[in-house]
Amino acid sequence: MSGDIRIRKEGRAGRITLDRPKALNALTWDMVRAIDAALEDWRLDASVDLLVIDAAGDRAFCAGGDIQEMYERGRAGDFAYGERFWRDEYRMNARLFRFPKPVVTLMQGFTMGGGVGVGCHGSHRVLGESAQVSMPECGIGLVPDVGGSLILARAPGRLGDYLGLTADRMEAGDAIYAGFADYLVPEADWPALVSELCKTGDEAAVDRASRPGPEARLGGWQNIIDDCFGPGTLTEIGARLEADGSEIATKALEAMRRNSPLSMAVTLEIIAAVRKADTIEAALDHECRFTSRSMEHGDFIEGIRAAVVDRDRSPTWRHGDWDVPAADVARMRAPVTPPLEL
Repeated sequence: MSGDIRIRKEGRAGRITLDRPKALNALTWDMVRAIDAALEDWRLDASVDLLVIDAAGDRAFCAGGDIQEMYERGRAGDFAYGERFWRDEYRMNARLFRFPKPVVTLMQGFTMGGGVGVGCHGSHRVLGESAQVSMPECGIGLVPDVGGSLILARAPGRLGDYLGLTADRMEAGDAIYAGFADYLVPEADWPALVSELCKTGDEAAVDRASRPGPEARLGGWQNIIDDCFGPGTLTEIGARLEADGSEIATKALEAMRRNSPLSMAVTLEIIAAVRKADTIEAALDHECRFTSRSMEHGDFIEGIRAAVVDRDRSPTWRHGDWDVPAADVARMRAPVTPPLEL
């Protein structure tokens, strides 16, 4: 087993601990496959009453996928590598979403991108006071994936569109309001909670440990978000934000101007499609269509170069403005062959 993850049984619980604190617990391919194998092993194991998923260190639960290898493969023209990684990751996300036993996740610090796919599909999603949750994919030439488009589609009003396009970071109150988590439990109380879960296998321990969360900042923004991020194209949303002129709208525009226009245009269509279908299978299928093409036909390689490799924060996107041709969006959203098997 990879030294980057610890998988074991403790008492009545199956335990999964992400253990790459220096890398903010970013997911490697080996970690993805190890989690998937554990879920399959424990699904029918009568000695496992529930799962507890946590992470080492205090800076992050999981800051996303480990994209360095993917970038290097993509630069070399090995576009199939990313597609294989994402397919395995999405199967794991689906298995976690559908797991037949309680899944308790404990999230501190950064929970971003791929970390959402591990931490935010369980039945009992716990945040600590240091939590910051976001879907920042449009800033690196991807779309919100790992099933995150389903959470965005189910968020109140047009909040999902706002979060997907701006990558706004949510603290505990906002993440609970938006549907990414369920509970706030002080991080100092986590060892006792985990001990009780392992000893008893009783998920009700989470309810007993929970504390009231802070008021959601996003709740007070809901009307502006709904007005500006209602149905329409990326260009139309931008025009509404400019016309609104509020501080909220201005900050949203500033955030979106840093992102890939192609990624944002497709994100809007994916969230709309998943909002209608309302299944994890539909979400992952639509996401896979984009990510499997993102190296060759999207902005992923350039996005990683600017954000992670050269760190100049000055990507040159394929599209110079938000008026992305419909044909370019359609190409990224066409069904994949073979279909994603979940």
